[in-house]
Amino acid sequence: MDAVTYDEVHVNFTQEEWALLDHSQKSLYRDVMLETYKNLTAIGYNWDDHNIEEHCQSSRRHGRRMFSLPRSVTP
Repeated sequence: MDAVTYDEVHVNFTQEEWALLDHSQKSLYRDVMLETYKNLTAIGYNWDDHNIEEHCQSSRRHGRRMFSLPRSVTP
């Protein structure tokens, strides 16, 4: 079995797709991604390959209100 990569678990909505989601769907996305970040961090995932800050900035540019990663999850 191959290891799971960040790209396999990350969902990147376009601005148009994000606009179609209702509040509960956006909340679910946030919760799932936070859990994913926590789980990957817990197993020692190497965040050097992915710029999470860049992802969050990109999300803000698309009008998406993202979340702050807890210190225990921040790469």
